Amino acid sequence: MTIADLLSVFSEFAFMRRALAGCLVLSVAAAPVGVFLMLRRLSLTGDAMAHAILPGVAAGYLLAGLNLWAMTAGGLVAGLAIALTASVVTRLTPLREDASLATLYLVSLALGVILISARGSAVDVMHLLFGSVLAIDDTALTFIGIVASITVVAFATLWRPLVLECVDPGFLKAAGGRGAIIHVAFMLVMVLNLIAGFQALGTLLSVGLMMLPAASARFWTRSLGIMTLLAMVFAALSSIAGLTASFAANLPSGPAIIVAAGIVYAVSVSLGPVGGLFSRLRPTRHRTG
Repeated sequence: MTIADLLSVFSEFAFMRRALAGCLVLSVAAAPVGVFLMLRRLSLTGDAMAHAILPGVAAGYLLAGLNLWAMTAGGLVAGLAIALTASVVTRLTPLREDASLATLYLVSLALGVILISARGSAVDVMHLLFGSVLAIDDTALTFIGIVASITVVAFATLWRPLVLECVDPGFLKAAGGRGAIIHVAFMLVMVLNLIAGFQALGTLLSVGLMMLPAASARFWTRSLGIMTLLAMVFAALSSIAGLTASFAANLPSGPAIIVAAGIVYAVSVSLGPVGGLFSRLRPTRHRTG
């Protein structure tokens, strides 16, 4: 079977086209968020927040079933509540923010599973935890597109302040106290993208399409703009490869996409010219004379 035969499934099957469209739009929106999470040393925050939205998603599911907007509203409220609670605990106690998030997301994850199990089945639990990218419908595509549009506008507006906050977190605070506003806006965009990713990859894997392409791009360039574009490209290629492999080998589609992104990451760690293993092991040529 040739590559052309594998790619032909996207023209033959409507559900594959919807899955691909959803993943490509997610690639454009989520990958830049992952780049800034990585640069701000908040990579694990994304993972914690992906777990934190589960109780809200579960509450929306219990109230309205598999209703996209109810689960989205619940996930947004839960994610922001966890983020704000972690910030308050960090400010008022000696506990660091990463430790606060770790404790809160573990409780959130357990609570979410309990809520789903209270009225649902094992199938419902698996759907919410790991998603069903091949089941994306027009409503989910519309929501993902809305989130992507909000993300693009947010980054176009906040790009310079976000870059400044990565370089010197204290500058914005000293320049007028806008640092907290920028941080809250960024966290809101991150939560929205995690909820959009949940539609395709579930709450446990949605952060994968956000962080793995961003980490891969870090090994190919030092330019932030190029790094962001590369992260989008890597996310898109992982989506295409994962969906194709899942169809050809009858694999779970969401995990296949994340494994494909993991392969891109492994290649980047090994061969990337900026800090990759091969570049570090290659002997340095010294000028003579």
